[in-house]
Amino acid sequence: MRPRTFELVRYRDPSGVSGTGVVAEGCEFSDGSVALRWRGDNPATAVWPNLDSVLAVHGHQGATEVRWVEGQSPSAPRAGLDNLFDELHQVKPPTSLTDPLPPPPGHTRGWAGARHLR
Repeated sequence: MRPRTFELVRYRDPSGVSGTGVVAEGCEFSDGSVALRWRGDNPATAVWPNLDSVLAVHGHQGATEVRWVEGQSPSAPRAGLDNLFDELHQVKPPTSLTDPLPPPPGHTRGWAGARHLR
């Protein structure tokens, strides 16, 4: 199941901070948790345990509602994204776990290659 996306629409702004209209974008994951991204002059992202928690804090007693983005089926694949890594990253595993692939030319293995730690 894929996350479902929505918009948080505010009809009245009792706090005078967020304004009205679409004030945030979000997605609900298959386990019910929600990621919410605020629009406006002070954008921020927050993760919530569920949509009820978002509305308990930001619903302003019915002044805000969730509008699900139309045309999404949680189980329908998004064109092009499901095969993105298969097409672009043809990764071949090592022949055995004891014989890993050698590093690319010019690449130092291990701590010696970590310039930021020198």
